[in-house]
Amino acid sequence: MGVVGLGVMGANLARNVESKGFPVAGYDLDPKKAEAFVAAAGPGAKVTTVDSPQSLMAALERPRRILTMVPAGKPVDSVIAMLKPHLEAGDILIDGGNSYFADTDRRSDELASAGFHFVGAGVSGGEEGALRGPAIMPGGSDEAWQAIAPILRAIAAKAEDGEPCVAHVGPRGAGHYVKMVHNGIEYGDMQLIAEAYDLLHRGAGLTATELSAVFAEWNAGDLKSYLIEITAEILSVVDPDTQQPLVDVILDEAQQKGTGKWMSQNAFDVGAPIPTINAAVEARVLSSVKTERIAASKVLAGPSDTFTGNRDRLIAAVRQALYASKITSYAQGMAQLRAASAEYGYGIDPGEVAKIWRAGCIIRAALLGDIREAFRRDAGLVNLLLDRVFREAIAARQEGWRFVVQTAAGLGIPLPAISDSLAYYDSYRSARLPANLTQAQRDYFGAHTYRRTDREGVQHTNWSALHS
Repeated sequence: MGVVGLGVMGANLARNVESKGFPVAGYDLDPKKAEAFVAAAGPGAKVTTVDSPQSLMAALERPRRILTMVPAGKPVDSVIAMLKPHLEAGDILIDGGNSYFADTDRRSDELASAGFHFVGAGVSGGEEGALRGPAIMPGGSDEAWQAIAPILRAIAAKAEDGEPCVAHVGPRGAGHYVKMVHNGIEYGDMQLIAEAYDLLHRGAGLTATELSAVFAEWNAGDLKSYLIEITAEILSVVDPDTQQPLVDVILDEAQQKGTGKWMSQNAFDVGAPIPTINAAVEARVLSSVKTERIAASKVLAGPSDTFTGNRDRLIAAVRQALYASKITSYAQGMAQLRAASAEYGYGIDPGEVAKIWRAGCIIRAALLGDIREAFRRDAGLVNLLLDRVFREAIAARQEGWRFVVQTAAGLGIPLPAISDSLAYYDSYRSARLPANLTQAQRDYFGAHTYRRTDREGVQHTNWSALHS
C-alpha cells in the first residue's frame, strides 16, 4: 500500500497498516518526515520511502492502493494532480482526510471518467486511534471497496464483539458525509457534557475533584463513553504551576475546524432539523467573543446562579438529562443521514454506521450498540426516538430532564444544547405546531398561499378585506 503524506496521522496509519502484515511505501514532499517515518517504524519493518510519484507507482502492486493524508481542500486536489499522470486504469486513490463530501463527489466523478477509483474515507480516533485502530467510514465504488477491504478491516478498531469498525457506507462522498455527521454529533456530545459540568460546577458548587468522581461513576453506567471517560480524567488533573484544577485555568474560548459547521449548513440544504448540533456550533462561536462577554457581564442583569436545592437530586437529574439529550442528538444525526442519503443517492444504512462508531472513534459509546439494535429491529426506522427501547428510556428520564432545564433557566445558567434537545423532543411529539400562524403571516404579506386542514388544494386569502 502507498501512503502519501507522512505527518503524524499519515505516519501512524502507515505503521498500523504495516503492523498488520501489509508492506507500505511512503512518500512526502518533506524528506525529514520520510526519514522520521522510517526511523519510527524500526528495524525489520516492511516499510520503504520513495522520492517521487514515479518511484511510488513502481513500488506498488496493481491495482495500486494509495492512501493520501493531507489537509482538506486544495492540498487534496494538488496531490491528485501530482499522482494522476502516473496512474493506470483501476488504480485506487483513498482520501483519508476530513474533506467536504461535495468535494469528494466531484473528485470521484472526475477520476472515474479517467478510469480510476476514488475513495473518500472518514477516519476517526485521533493520532492514537490511527496507530492502534480507528473507526473508518469509506465511500466509493464496490470494486474499490473489495480491493481495500482486507487492509481496512485489519487496521480498524474492534468492537467488544470482535467486529471491525469499518464498513462500505456508500458511493462517491458517502464516507466523508458520514464522517461529517460523526463530527457534528461529536460537537453536540461535547457541548452537552460541558453544560452538565457548568450547571453542577457553577450552580451547585461541585469542585473539579467532586465532578471527576461524578463523571467516573456515570462512565460505569448508561453514559459509558470515551468522552465521559476523558472528562473524568481531565477534571482530576491539577495544574503544577498554580495547584488549581487545570480545567479552571483554561481560557473559555472553544476552537473549531469547521466540520460541525458543515453539518449544520448542510442540514438546512436537506431539510433536517438538528437543533442540538446547531446549538453546539453556536456555543463555540459565542465562546469566542470573550471580550464582549466580559463587558456584558458587568452591565446585563440576571438572577443568582447559586443553586440552593437538593444537590443530590440535581446531580441525578443532570445524569438523566444528559442521557436523554444524547439520544436526541443521535436521533437528529441519524435522521440527517437518512435525508442526505435520499438527496444524494448514497444508500447509507444507519445501522451499519452505528456499528462503525462503536469503537475507535471519538463518539464511541455504549449506547451505540443499542442504536444498532434499534435499526436491526426496524430497518425503516425514520427517527430513533420512535424505537420502543429509546422511547421508554426517555420517558423514564423526562422528569429529570425538565427539572434540569427549568433549574438552569431560573439560575441564569445557559444550557443551549440540553434545552434545544428537549425542545426538539417536544416539537417532534407535537401533533400540531404553530406553523399555521406562520403560514397565515406569509400569505398575508407575500401571498405565499397555504393549505387547509378541512379540504384539498392551495388557498389564498385577502386578509385585509376580511379584517374588521
